[in-house]
Amino acid sequence: MEAIASSTVEVKLPSRLGFEKVAMSTAASVAKLMGFEEDRIEDLKTAIAEACINAMEHGNRLNENLTVGVVLSAGKDALEVKVIDDGEGLHVHPPKPDIDRKMHGEEDPRGMGMFLIQALVDEVEWVADSHGSSYVRLLIRLHKH
Repeated sequence: MEAIASSTVEVKLPSRLGFEKVAMSTAASVAKLMGFEEDRIEDLKTAIAEACINAMEHGNRLNENLTVGVVLSAGKDALEVKVIDDGEGLHVHPPKPDIDRKMHGEEDPRGMGMFLIQALVDEVEWVADSHGSSYVRLLIRLHKH
């Protein structure tokens, strides 16, 4: 496993729904090489899919001329993932979803992505940079604390 320590893998995706699956399988492959357990790999795949879909829909507004970059940085005991779009980022984070209200149709069933990402990984932060792009940084540790 030392072979993957401090390795970086980068993938560029078109802003077209469905291509998040490429990021999911790439992340799963890297995580498997790092020795992640299967349930953590599934968490990672779901979080990355949500982050990529958010980047495509909200960051790049499904403009297929814009790409979503996924940078996977494997460390000794954690995998850091950056999902980068060409949008302005989120200036206001939506409120925590009310599951009961969503189930009863009183609240839009969408809007769970950010909440789901936070529940599945160990660290998450949304960053808007000064160059006109934004990214979400996810960190998932090899062993859950």
